[in-house]
Amino acid sequence: MTQDQTTGPDAEAETPTPWRPSRTVAVVLAGGTGTRLGLGIPKQLLKIAGKPIIEHTLAVFEAAPEIDEIIVLMASGHVDDAQQIVEKAGLRKVTKVIEGGDTRNATTRIALDAVGPADCNILFHDAVRPLLSGRIVRECVNALWTYDAVDVAIPSADTIIQVDDNDCITDIPVRSRLRRGQTPQAFRSPTIREAYRIAEGDPNFAATDDCGVVLRYLPGTPIKVIDGSDENIKVTHPVDVHLADKLFQLAAAQAPRLTDHRSYSEELTGRTIVVFGGSYGIGHELTELARRYGAQVFPFSRSTTGTHVERAEDVEAALTTAFEATGRIDHVVVTAGILEKGALAEMDEETMDRLLQVNFVGPVTIARQALPYLQQTKGQLLLYTSSSYTRGRARYALYSATKAALVNLTQALSDEWADVGVRVNCINPERTATPMRTRAFGEEPEHTLLAAEAVAQSSLDVLVSDLTGQVIDVRRAPGDGPTPTVPAQSGPGPVEVPAGAASAN
Repeated sequence: MTQDQTTGPDAEAETPTPWRPSRTVAVVLAGGTGTRLGLGIPKQLLKIAGKPIIEHTLAVFEAAPEIDEIIVLMASGHVDDAQQIVEKAGLRKVTKVIEGGDTRNATTRIALDAVGPADCNILFHDAVRPLLSGRIVRECVNALWTYDAVDVAIPSADTIIQVDDNDCITDIPVRSRLRRGQTPQAFRSPTIREAYRIAEGDPNFAATDDCGVVLRYLPGTPIKVIDGSDENIKVTHPVDVHLADKLFQLAAAQAPRLTDHRSYSEELTGRTIVVFGGSYGIGHELTELARRYGAQVFPFSRSTTGTHVERAEDVEAALTTAFEATGRIDHVVVTAGILEKGALAEMDEETMDRLLQVNFVGPVTIARQALPYLQQTKGQLLLYTSSSYTRGRARYALYSATKAALVNLTQALSDEWADVGVRVNCINPERTATPMRTRAFGEEPEHTLLAAEAVAQSSLDVLVSDLTGQVIDVRRAPGDGPTPTVPAQSGPGPVEVPAGAASAN
């Protein structure tokens, strides 16, 4: 039987036995080898947004209150790699990291043995679907109170065709009834065990997923389908890596803002922040805002302190000043940059050199010099790019190139520095009202620009978060009027920031 029932002399009087699972177990299937990605390591170990894909996936189940235990089925030869990720990330719900089988079905059998005989809920999930939402996990578990098996799927946006051996169309199913399957797939443990027990007697047994096993061998068992999400993609092909990275970027733009000024004060009091480019614009606003919340902020710039970010000796002197004054450096922020327009062939050598030195060599120099200090505090390096990084434009060739370089620098350093606990992120604000922009474009309508104060607020949110390897878009919400300025205050207190200032476009 697939559903627990009581028996008696009168069949019509039978009533289902209430389902009382001992626990809910998430089984993360991480047996892939990365062949289609052309990697030398399993694809689940590839880093996206500063962390291995499998770590992102495990973190979803770790945070889900519905999940009691996590078991990882890892690719052969990489169990130790997965175990190290679990230990470093402090994933307390992971109880076992074991080697998977040669096939998906063999891995499921190993997982069932690892779960043990007690009745429980089991969720099977692909390790390379790192953008799973807590909503999907919750709905899967809730559905198991009513159904023995649950699948996750989304509507098909494409017409699906069926072909014969000669690649000629034989059928076009009605699209409104079609769904594209995702994971997790969830089961009451007696149901999935019984399906696999029956399948053992079939010499032609083969299935690509566990719901398929239930459908074939327990045909009377309803399989509930809940809505998945377009973001819950499976990283299989090279293009998926870029898509997942962009989706993480969009999610990071919605990083939660702390609830009130006391929370910011708790996070920032006693911390030391060094701001390169802290005299004007975003750097100045960030300096003032962080100080109101109790941080010790040291702004440096070419105009006020004579600090040239491209000069290693200037950077070293700035960092030494802050460290000797406070004994620590928690965050290093680099807002310094210049905007030079002009056709590349017509730009003089001095202008080209200045733009490259300030916009790229400077952040590289600061990163190298700041690492020893940030290692001590497990701190963060925060860089700034521009919407120009996504696509170069005529007369902005070098500027766009340097901004794209900072994005790559962010992603690379977040990977390099993960082992020493240093985070690296990059803010990508839309057109912002700063002195640099005014010099380049003259006066512009106020309602078309983002206020520097709003970018500073979003920057502060990133500094007190645990994000790393992220490019955070800062955009004005559609329909916003002119962005108000942050009111001056003599001490820590609430700061008014425009609604939606940190939302993605």
